[in-house]
Order: sequence, then C-alpha cells, then structure tokens
Amino acid sequence: MIRKLASFTLTGALLLALGFGLSIYSSSEEQAMADSGNANYEIATLAGGCFWCVESDMEKLPGVIKVVSGYAGGSEPNPTYEQVSSGSTGYRESVQVTFDPARISYAEVLDHYWRHFDPTDSGGSFGDRGFQYTSAIFYHNAQQREVAEASKKALDESGRFDNPVVTPLIEYTTFYPAEAYHQDYYKHNPVRYKTYRYFSGRDRFVEDHWGDAADDVIEAVRDNALVTGADKAFVKPDDATLKKTLTPLQYKVTQEEGTEPPFDNTYWDNHAEGIYVDIVSGEPLFSSTDKYESGTGWPSFTKPLVPGNIVEKEDRSLFSVRTEVRSKAGDNHLGHVFDDGPQPTGLRYCMNSAALRFVPKDKMQAEGYGEFLYLFD
Repeated sequence: MIRKLASFTLTGALLLALGFGLSIYSSSEEQAMADSGNANYEIATLAGGCFWCVESDMEKLPGVIKVVSGYAGGSEPNPTYEQVSSGSTGYRESVQVTFDPARISYAEVLDHYWRHFDPTDSGGSFGDRGFQYTSAIFYHNAQQREVAEASKKALDESGRFDNPVVTPLIEYTTFYPAEAYHQDYYKHNPVRYKTYRYFSGRDRFVEDHWGDAADDVIEAVRDNALVTGADKAFVKPDDATLKKTLTPLQYKVTQEEGTEPPFDNTYWDNHAEGIYVDIVSGEPLFSSTDKYESGTGWPSFTKPLVPGNIVEKEDRSLFSVRTEVRSKAGDNHLGHVFDDGPQPTGLRYCMNSAALRFVPKDKMQAEGYGEFLYLFD
C-alpha cells in the first residue's frame, strides 16, 4: 500500500514522540477472550483490504466488543507492517472482531462485513493491489464455516454484483495484531484516514452497490436490542440485601417513593455523554442525548431510552394526581413524568439521581451497553 507507507514515513517521528510502541494485544485467540472479560464472547477474523477501513466499519456494529487490526493466515512469526505490505509473506491485512453472540450473531457480523468492500475483486482491494490486500473469511470452527458458506452463497445468488463473489473461506490458523499506531487509526488520524478512504474508491463502491442499505444490519441489531433489552431476566434482591447495598437516600427514594433535595443531588447538572441505568437492576433508562436543563434541580429527560423498561402509574399522594415512573425489572421508584417539557415530546421525565447510575460513554462498551453507542455518533 504505497500511499500508506509514504504517510508513515512522513509521520514516523511524530508517532514515536507520541509514545506509540509495539502492540499490547496478544496474538492468541485465548488471550483475546481473556481481554474481553467474558468467555462467552466469540471472534470473527476477516480480511477486506485496508484494515483501517474494515476496523472502522466493524466497530460500528452493536454487540461488537472490540476490533483489532492485524495480519492473518501466514506462517512467519511476528510479521511487521513493512513485511506484510511488501507482499513477501502469506499474510493478509485483517481484523479480529470480538463480539457478544447474545447481542449479535456471526451471520449478522458477516452480513455487515460484505457490505463494505468489494468481494468480487481477486487481485486486491480498490487502490491497494496484491495478495496482502485480498479479502478472506477465516472461520474458527465448523459452525462458523457453515454460516460463512451460507452467507457467501446467498450474496452470490442475490444478483447484487455483476461478477461472482470470490472471497475465500479459510480455516483460521494465525493472527498477529498490527503495530499500535494502526489500532483505531481512524480515530487518531481522522483527516488522513478520511482522505485515504475517499480516494481509494471504497466509499463510492459501497454507495453505488448498497446505498442506504449499507448500514441496515446496524439498524436491525439496534432495533432488536431496544426490544429485547426490556425483557432481560432480573431477580430483585430481598429487602435486607437492598438495605446493605444502597445508601439510606437511595433506599428511601427507590423503595419508599422518597424524593431527594433539588439542586443537591448527583446528576441534576451532569452534562457528560452517557446513559443512565437503574441503580439496582442496571436496566438502561435514559440517555444524556435526551437530558435538558429544566430548572427544577432534578435530572430531567424528554423521553426514556428504552420505553419498555419504564412503567408509569397513577400517584395520588400529596393531595394531587401525578404520574409515577418506575423501572420495570427493578420495580424501583424513579420519579414522575409531567407534560410541561420541551418538544419534540412535550414531556419532562423528572428523575431522582439516587435512583440512577450514570455510565459514561467511554465505559458503555465495557459495561455491556455498547449497543447504545450509536447515540453519540
């Protein structure tokens, strides 16, 4: 990839000055599982040309835990970028996608993958020519192979392309992470990345062949998460446990329908990006994208993040009729909803900070709320 190699020559000194060194990722699948923190996660290893681009595209998928750029399929130990890009090894530029199969299936991962490169090109990928830039699916087991075969067959028979799909399905053998400066390149070098991607022809190809359907898988998985997110099993702890785990104020608010003081609570003036979850059950309730300054001194939102996680009940206490808001799974008192909010809903979900826990955007993936990161794109 001549353009890439030249750009690294120009910026090599800067990268070293910024402290980029050898990749901290292990090359073994077992270590990737350990890093993910969940033995139930799965890995897909995919090649689709420039790994900067494939990494960026795959990280957009809800249910994807992490994506690592690297080199797959060769036999030489610890290959470098210079070796692989020269075409002198048996490696392809590839990515390893760690994903949660409870949130996204391997078939959906492949469906999204197919939509972001040219699977009919046997000589490289767009402007990058040579074996090292050709596409491939490296299946990790017999089940992945069957899914990949069916997925490739369906695409080939769909009539989407004039030429046949030539992406090979290869049994997984090796993967080495690329150097650290290649990881999340699109985040660290957005201008250079966007320029490279545009002039490579990748974006034009995707637009010409898929148009608005290019991100259909993202929308489908996201919509499914909004439906199933309200139905996750949760067993509420007994009262004694709640008294031990909650602060006195949290217990009073959530279990005794109490109200915390205005302007003297944790989140009333919180402006950070992230989501708010139930303090007990962890079910996602509200997003910072729907939070606004109501002037009441309590965190206020125009709508819930997952409507199915909210239960509204009539409240006739305090000599008035109000609408109480409770969490569905946790059955905890959260606050009240009023019809004096701003558009587009005209509602004000006035919540108690003591009933909520804030999960910042940069921790959402690690805490299992990655499907909502699309809110901050």
